[in-house]
Parts: sequence; structure tokens; C-alpha cells
Amino acid sequence: MKYFDLNIDKILENWTVVHACRELIANALDESILTGSSSPIIEKREPDVWVIRDFGRGLNYQSLIQSENNEKLSNSSVIGKFGIGLKDALATFDRRGIKIMLRSRYGDISLERTTKHSFNDIITLHAILYPPSNPDMIGTECELHGIDDNDMYDSKKMFIYFSNPELLEKTKFGDVYSRCGNEGEIFINGMKVASEPNFLFSYNITDLTASLRKALNRERQNLGRTAYSDRVKAILLACSSDEIIMALANDLEALATGNAHEELSWIEIQNYAVKILNSKKNVVFVSPQELANNPNITYIASSMNQQIVPIPDNLSKKIQNSSDILGKPVIDTKELYNQHSNSFEFKWINPNSLSVEELAIWDLHEEILNFMGGKPAAVKEIRISETMRHDPIARKDCAGLWMPLQGWIVIHKSQFSSLQTFASTLLHEAIHAKYGVSDLSQEFESCLSDLSGSLAFQLISINSKVSKEKMEKHKSSGFFNSFKSLFSNS
Repeated sequence: MKYFDLNIDKILENWTVVHACRELIANALDESILTGSSSPIIEKREPDVWVIRDFGRGLNYQSLIQSENNEKLSNSSVIGKFGIGLKDALATFDRRGIKIMLRSRYGDISLERTTKHSFNDIITLHAILYPPSNPDMIGTECELHGIDDNDMYDSKKMFIYFSNPELLEKTKFGDVYSRCGNEGEIFINGMKVASEPNFLFSYNITDLTASLRKALNRERQNLGRTAYSDRVKAILLACSSDEIIMALANDLEALATGNAHEELSWIEIQNYAVKILNSKKNVVFVSPQELANNPNITYIASSMNQQIVPIPDNLSKKIQNSSDILGKPVIDTKELYNQHSNSFEFKWINPNSLSVEELAIWDLHEEILNFMGGKPAAVKEIRISETMRHDPIARKDCAGLWMPLQGWIVIHKSQFSSLQTFASTLLHEAIHAKYGVSDLSQEFESCLSDLSGSLAFQLISINSKVSKEKMEKHKSSGFFNSFKSLFSNS
């Protein structure tokens, strides 16, 4: 029998039996990984007696020396980092009244508080070394007396191997698992280091960054989110399974209501979710500010069979001119308008091919625009088309269109049915061209009100000479009554 001073009276005061058992389980799992041996066994043998058994090389007294384990440090797959974890566990068991016996082919080890060598007035915790009770034993057996079953169950739940959540996808940075119960959990090489109640998934980080290794303190618990957030992001961005990417996409749609999970608070994941959702559904991503400034987005999106997905303003800027995971353009407000314009099919009509009545109306387009100060500077041409684009909401073809990139106002030929119809469509599109405002917006309503007031004033005080000359010129054309109804005070 030999005494080995553990030199560890200053132990981790907040450690419980659960933490101590965690260290023994971690050591057993690590030994299985390092040696390629069978998986460890945890079993209850008698009331209040539990055994943790691995099938590795066997524990010897050198394992009780306080130092970092270079073998573990050089292997990225193992859980442990500090060789002193075992000593922390032994000290915790002693403090908590748990009796322990360690057995291997090298010997049996128990604990005892006794005097320090050459210092009889100092009592410290010692390991008592005995000859092996089973010289042929493979691996190490840790026998614990006085363990509460719940403590062992809680310790086992700190490991993916024993808690057994559903594996959803493996990546080079780590693995994604289903939530453990009602919360997400963070594991490092299979051992739990943090809980995340509002995470969408659980994660096992297997490729550690230098900063994460540094953050893994001696206690290995309650690790702050800043330590592992970059690795969780990297894991998610490397995922491609339908189950995970659609869960992210669906969570993006809950972002505007405040019901999204914490992963969606990271703009990198928001951006990835946008690229996923854009590839899967007919959607358009719109920020609250864009929606306020362009109320007609709702109408246009509906006409294009696109579902509006609200996103934060900063994300709206990030997705501009970007592509989704299939290489297709991400549909934001700008892209929606582009696609809306491109969805029109035009069959151009030369004004000279209009009927006499239609041509008479067309001849008045400049005079109509004079009521709003003349043709807007942005308008290069006014065109007529026999076809436009069917509006599924209004259930008819669109009456007119302002195309800012080309500088065209396009009028559907059907608008020549009366002077009033033609004039209203022309003025409507001219407001878009002159002021750059969108349908249904407050700015458009204001411009329309200003124009109405201006028209009323001009119609009351209009120089009758010009209008009467126009009416005389076209008196026999058949459109006279429509013209008269519009300019009734002329």
C-alpha cells in the first residue's frame, strides 16, 4: 500500500457530484476514442453503487499527476483538455461523501485524508495505491458508493453519446442535432458546455477554433455564447439538408413577429435563410421602411404571385443584387419591380394606324400633359401597345405603365375608348414619371390631389380660344361629347 498526495485541497467549490461524474465519463469516452476500444459502460450494480467502465489501457498512478494531457491536446476528437480533471473529480467526491474505488491491471486506488509527508500538522487528500485485485483487467473500472441515481442520470445527459438526440446533419465544423427536450444544447466533442433555451437546434462542435479552446475553462460549464457562436454559424452555413435549411427558412418568416429562434438573430444566418427561402418559394423580401415608402408593393407582389416576407432594414441592404443557393436573383423590392416590368408583353402600335376617333384623342396628349406643366423631363417617349400584362387581381389587362429605365409611358390601346379614360391613364403614369412616387403611397395621393386642384383651377380659367379651336377641328370626329364632358367650362 502506497500513499500518493493529490495536492488538491483547493478544489472547485461549486462542483457537485454531477460534475465529478461528468469527468469520469469524459475520461472513459476519451479512452475509447484514443484507443479505438469498445464504448464505455455505465451501470448500477447495487443500491447506491454505480460503475463507470472503459476498455482502454488502464489507469495508473501517473494519471494523477497534475498536468495537461498532451495526448488529449493533440487529438481534436476527445473531450478532455486538462489532466487535472480527474483530480478535481476525486476531490469533489471526497468533499461530497462519495466513496470511490478505481481498478485497473496496474492497481486499485481509493481515497483517504491523511497527513502530508514530513508535515504531520497538515492533512491533505491522498490516493491510496493497492496491488491490482484483477491483474488481467482490460481498461479501468470506477466504482462509486453513495451515488444518487438522479445524479448519474444528469451526468449521462451531459453527453450526446448517452442523451442520444436525433442527428440531423454532419459538417466539417460539427454536427446539428434535434433539440434536447425543450431547449437547444451546445456540445463540444460530445460533452455539453451550455444550454440555449431558444435555439432551433442543438450543436456538437468538433472542429474547435483557437479562441474556443482558450475559452474552455477548467470547469467546462456555462460557456458564454460569444465563445461558440462563430462555430455554430459555420456549422449552419455548411448545412444543406432539406430539414435544416427549411427550418431556417420558416424561422425567417417568423422574424418579423419576434417568434424566431436565436440563430436568426445573426445576420449571416438571416442572409443564408433568405437564399434558401428564395430558392424554394415565390417570395419577395421587403423591409418595413420599403413597405412604408412603397405601399403598392403588396399589390404588385400579389399580381406576381409573390409572398411578402418582412425582413430587417440591415438585411434588406445586404441582399441587394445577390443570388440564392441555386444562383437565381434574390427577389427584393428592386428585383420585384424589374421582374414586374419585364413581365409585360408589348405589341407596339403606330399612332398613324389608330382610327379617326382614337387619333383625335391621341392628338391631345401634349395638351393634357400641359395641365401638369408639360411632359415630364424623365419621359422620352409615350408609346401605345395592343397588349400589356394581365392583372390577376383586377382581372383585366393593365391600363398603363411607367418604365423609368427606358423613359417610356406605355398606354394600353383600350384606353382610347374615351378621352376621359385616356387622359386619366396618361396623367396617372405622368405623375409616376415626374415625381418618382409609387401607387397607393401617401406621396402619390398628395401629387394626385395637387394635380386635381390645378386642373380645377385651369378648367375654370382656361383660355377658351385654344380649346374651342380644338373642338371645332374635331367636331365631326365622334369624340366631341367625351371631350366636352372633360372640358365642360371651355
